[in-house]
Formats: sequence, structure tokens, C-alpha cells
Amino acid sequence: MVKLIDEFRRGWQGTSQPSALFSIGFAVSCLALATVARWCLSLIRPDVFFTPYIPAVFFATAFGGYRIGIVTALAGGALGVSLNFNDASADAARLALLVIFLVVCGLTIWGIEHYRSIASQQRQISKRLIQEEDYRKLVVEEFQHRLKNKSSSIHAVLHLVLQDQPKIWDSIDQRIRALSATDDLIARVDGSGCDIKDLLISELGPYGHVRFTLNGGPLFLPAKLAVSLALIFHELATNAGKYGAFSSARGMLQVSWSVTDDRLNVIWDETEGPPVGPIGEAGFGTKLLKSALRPFDGKTEIAFLKTGVHCTMQCRVPPD
Repeated sequence: MVKLIDEFRRGWQGTSQPSALFSIGFAVSCLALATVARWCLSLIRPDVFFTPYIPAVFFATAFGGYRIGIVTALAGGALGVSLNFNDASADAARLALLVIFLVVCGLTIWGIEHYRSIASQQRQISKRLIQEEDYRKLVVEEFQHRLKNKSSSIHAVLHLVLQDQPKIWDSIDQRIRALSATDDLIARVDGSGCDIKDLLISELGPYGHVRFTLNGGPLFLPAKLAVSLALIFHELATNAGKYGAFSSARGMLQVSWSVTDDRLNVIWDETEGPPVGPIGEAGFGTKLLKSALRPFDGKTEIAFLKTGVHCTMQCRVPPD
């Protein structure tokens, strides 16, 4: 019984063609029910000959296909002509109704078969899309795995080469780690990018969540912009940890962002940090801050105030 129910379900949904015996049995059941319905109608209207068989043709075609539908239509027409529930005999009017019945059945069968064909094509397309999506995810996961291995290899090689130059290594080490953390964050959202708040928490979290406040609504950053901002946030957070707000017990950081049209505005504001000393020659970090947003028609401005570092960032948010 379970097998028959499953076969009926798959045949009705069009996912597989039921067996010929099952299709014929279903069509016969439809004809029998239509004949019973015709007999009931004959008690009220004895001139109803073919109308009850139209639903039978519809359901038989939807279940078994156009061949079963054609056989059902012919059988229904034959029953409508030969089977009488009163003393009336077949006449020209009934033959005219037979022609109309067959035309209606033909259009019904064509429409159902056309729908079944389109539905079958859509199912095949959906199946291929699912397979392509699974394959794409597999390739992306493999690529991310290899990229992570390459990052680890580069990290190890640089450490080996620069182990006698700790100052240079320290500056490179933290930036490589920041890039790896950003790549992991972006990979978790399928490589398409990440939310700016998640990016900031990833960078600022190690300094303690009570040391900073984030003000702004949800904002999805495309992958390239997320990487650029991650580098900027890392530089600012590193400086805050060494010389700024995070280097003092009372220091606080507030990061705010807003979007006007397609322009992103970010404000990095440190307070209660140690006094800012004289500014020396711009190093790699400062040059990075100045140039990271240029590909997005952006700029970064830094002000070293008595209350702490004040940085504003502006750039265009590219379409996702």
C-alpha cells in the first residue's frame, strides 16, 4: 500500500511516470466516478451526456500523461453515446455534443501536457542549479582551504627570513594575522562580504567589549571594501593599543558610521587616552590609512587631538 501511495504521489507531482497498469486503473476509476456522477445528474437533467467525463479526462491526463488522457477521452465519449439512463436514443444533437466534448478534451489534454513539459524542464533546471551550487561550494571551500594554507606558508617563510629583525617582523606579523582574520570572517558568509559591525567586533574584540561603543545601523560591506576597511581598522586599533585609548585604563573608543546615498562615512573617535606626542615621519601604517580607500573614491583624514586620535573615513560603497 505504501508503495502504491508513493507511486501515486510521484505520478501526480510529475516526478516520475507511473506504470501503465496503474495509470489505466486510475483512468478506469475516474471514468467509473464520472459515470456515477452522470447517473446522479440524470435524475435532474437527463440530457447531460459528456460533461461529467471532462474532469475524468483532466485527472487521468494529469496523472498518466497524454496517452492515458486520449484513451480516457475516447472512452468517455463512447460511454456518453452508448450509455443511456432514460429512453432517449443517440441523435444528431448528441453527436454534436460529442464533437464539442472531444474538442474540449483535446484542448485540456494539450494544456496539461504543455504544463507537464514546462514543469519537467523547470525541475531539470532546478536540479542542475542545485548540482552547480553544490559544486561551487565545494570549489570555494577547497579554494579557501588552499588560500589558508598559503597564508600560513607565507607567514612561516617570512618569520624564518625576518627572525633576526624583530621590529620588521612584528609589524608584518600583525597585519598578516589581521588579513587572515578578515578572510575567515568573509568566508563564513560565503565569500560575499560581511557586516561592518561584525568586522569591527572582530578587530576590537581582543581589547575588551567594554572599551568601545559602536553606533550605526546594519551595513553589508562587499568583500573588497571589507578587506580595505579591515586593514584600516587594524592599523587604528593597533595604534590605540600601543599609544592611544586602549593603552590607558580609562581610554574609550567610539566608532560611528552612516550612509548617505552610496557614500559611507565612518568616524573613529578615541577619548581619555594618553596625551598625543609629536608626530614623526609618516610610516607604513599612516601611508596605508591614506591610500586604502582610494579604489573606492574615498579618503581618510586623521587628527591627533589632545583627547585622542580622531579619524574620519569616507568612501563609495560599491553595489553588492
